Amino acid sequence: MTTRIFFFLFVLLPALASAQLTQTIRGQVVDKNVQSPLPGAVVTVPGTQPLKAAGTDANGYFKIEGVPVGRQAVRVTFIGYKPFVLTNLDVTSGKEIVLTIGMEEDLKQLEEVVISANSRKDLPQNDMSTVSTRTFSVEETQRYAAAVNDPARMALSFAGVSSPDDGNNEIIIRGNAPNGLLWRMDGIDIPSPNHFSDEGTSGGGISILSAQLLANSDFSTGAFAPEYGNALSGVFDLKLRKGNNEKREHTFQAGVLGIDVASEGPLGKNGGSYLVNYRYSTLGILGKIGVPLGDAVTTFQDLAFNLNMPTKNAGTFGIFGFGGLSNQYLDAKRDSANWESEDDRFYGHFKAHTGMGSINHSLRLNDKMYLRTAVAGSAAFNSFFWKRINDSYNDETYYDMYFMRPRITFSSTMNQKINAKHQLRYGVIANRLGYDLEERYRKDSTGTMVTDVNASGTTYLLQSFFQWKFRLSEKLTAVSGLHALLFTLNNTWSVEPRASLKYEVNERHAFSLGYGLHSQVQPIGMYFATQQLPDGKTIFPNQNLGLSKAHHVVLAHDYLLTEHLRMKTEVYYQALFNIPIRTSDADEYAGSYSMINSEGGYFTDSLTNTGTGTNKGVELTLERFMHNHFYMLLAGSLFDSRYIAADKKERNTRYNGNYSVSFTTGKEIIFKKGKKRVLGLNARLLYTGGKRTAPIDLEQSIAQGKEVQLWDRAFEDQNPYYLRLDTRFSLTTNRPKSTHLIALDFQNTTNRENVYGRSFNPTTKAIEYSTQTPLIPVLSYKITF
Repeated sequence: MTTRIFFFLFVLLPALASAQLTQTIRGQVVDKNVQSPLPGAVVTVPGTQPLKAAGTDANGYFKIEGVPVGRQAVRVTFIGYKPFVLTNLDVTSGKEIVLTIGMEEDLKQLEEVVISANSRKDLPQNDMSTVSTRTFSVEETQRYAAAVNDPARMALSFAGVSSPDDGNNEIIIRGNAPNGLLWRMDGIDIPSPNHFSDEGTSGGGISILSAQLLANSDFSTGAFAPEYGNALSGVFDLKLRKGNNEKREHTFQAGVLGIDVASEGPLGKNGGSYLVNYRYSTLGILGKIGVPLGDAVTTFQDLAFNLNMPTKNAGTFGIFGFGGLSNQYLDAKRDSANWESEDDRFYGHFKAHTGMGSINHSLRLNDKMYLRTAVAGSAAFNSFFWKRINDSYNDETYYDMYFMRPRITFSSTMNQKINAKHQLRYGVIANRLGYDLEERYRKDSTGTMVTDVNASGTTYLLQSFFQWKFRLSEKLTAVSGLHALLFTLNNTWSVEPRASLKYEVNERHAFSLGYGLHSQVQPIGMYFATQQLPDGKTIFPNQNLGLSKAHHVVLAHDYLLTEHLRMKTEVYYQALFNIPIRTSDADEYAGSYSMINSEGGYFTDSLTNTGTGTNKGVELTLERFMHNHFYMLLAGSLFDSRYIAADKKERNTRYNGNYSVSFTTGKEIIFKKGKKRVLGLNARLLYTGGKRTAPIDLEQSIAQGKEVQLWDRAFEDQNPYYLRLDTRFSLTTNRPKSTHLIALDFQNTTNRENVYGRSFNPTTKAIEYSTQTPLIPVLSYKITF
């Protein structure tokens, strides 16, 4: 007996410990255009010994078991369709890989096909987006240094994108104001899915949506496809991941930013699934470990879910939603003995809550037509008060704001494939926009409160689109269409032509040309700016504001240097017009004001749509896709962003940084046999020109005891360049039926004091600079099982 025990301990246990860990890869293969299943497709995992392979069943489903953990590829072939390769799947022991693979018909049958060009990970999910669009994966949002699972922060690695602001995930695309961005999720236009998002902005502190819920999605920076509307700068087209419909899987993450819990599994009897994620975060832990982030108490939490419920004959129903609660509170010093400056008397509370729920239905009408319809309800709520404790210990209100913006959305899109050469997509988007808005501020030392926005009601934003993809040959593809938009509040409308051509010279070279007319509605509160006439009557001078518009032209060259190394060059020109500018000559600020420089909120002076602007530039991307456990992305932009307002002077915009460079890289080091442990080393360097502002007249500021800016010289001054290095160190351990990840991110690793802004200090009688966040360490632990 003793001999058998020793044999088990010294022989069998080491053998079991070194056994290779495996996982299952499964999913469905469908026609990319109309989602019809492709039975009989061959799915293989290249490089496995013996070769792991499976065929799809009558409904297009496949399952490959026993796939070794680590980086793997999936190759799919089917008669009459272009071969497809999906590379660098991160196979772990804690979670199955569940894929939906869309294939495109081949115009000609070839006996032998070279498939390496189809393995590109940057190609967009939307095959009608042929210029200025790339896909991004969930893995990238989790892997990139200091991206903290946030798509917007991850996008800073892409050409034409910058954000010289550590505390916000708003992004500047090709010199445009951040509010020109459209957020879309599974075909539905959604409110900004970010914590601490304010009205008139597209970003916030951090994304509400955890990467746990996202599938591969698209990001566009210009000349968008005809289906996208009400945007001037860019589009985040997010796709939701379906939960595992065969087994329950869970994820738990904890760190200095809080906790993150996710669960998924089967639902119902027809192959349905659920996926739910909850997060609670606070910046208080960072403060306790010595990171100086200010005196405000900041907390936020969010919940997101996706239910997928297929039926036997009535298509597939889905329910998804998300909600985020954001709070920031700054208290005053309640004892006057502790008042060292005027700021010690003030306190305030900012709330930003966002929620959305949607019911959608997908139905394959036949082998050529696929219909997707959705109804969604959402609401964005903001409130903020700012009060001062006076000498009598009474509260004095200096600012008070309450904004509620509910929305009901109906969307229906038909995908129709005429044949292998012709594909149509057309649909409608109807938004019922509600608004309940009130904003007051303290006008002067008398304590008089002035209301500059006060309105409630509903209006409609109606959109429709038609687009046609015509594959003239294997090398030449054309996409054309129209997007129409009507804003019923003042019956402003736009009909916008879009067109693009893509010519693939060979497997390595491709040229693209795109054009589009785009428009955007103003932030809703702008239309309800109030003015009091001498007779006491209240008027709304901006209620007839029109849409801001822009012509986009993009020329691109895509060069695949090797199977894993790609270089892309894009040249673009954007001509903006119908931009709201100020009409009043009440002060020196009037002549230079333009909405093109908006940072958020509502501007409540009288405006007119006569402003213009231009954005032009060139972008270069050199990208090595993950190969041999190493990746690299170098993106650079040279651009010029200018505008003309009421004084007819051409000026720099606030966002004309002139240049932007990012370098993102990473290496995986594999430890132990069976790829059980992976050390990840990731870094990102951001270098961009600073925001611009108006010069401060120091002499007049000293004389008047307050800051005086020279707005007749608007945006001549520029903050110093923005430079930030982020790093990430992670250790992934695969164990039987679970995967463990320990990660340490450093934002601003070198602790550089990037300048946020400048202001005049009446006490010191000097111009002082405010700096952004210091080095921030983010430690986290995640287990998937």
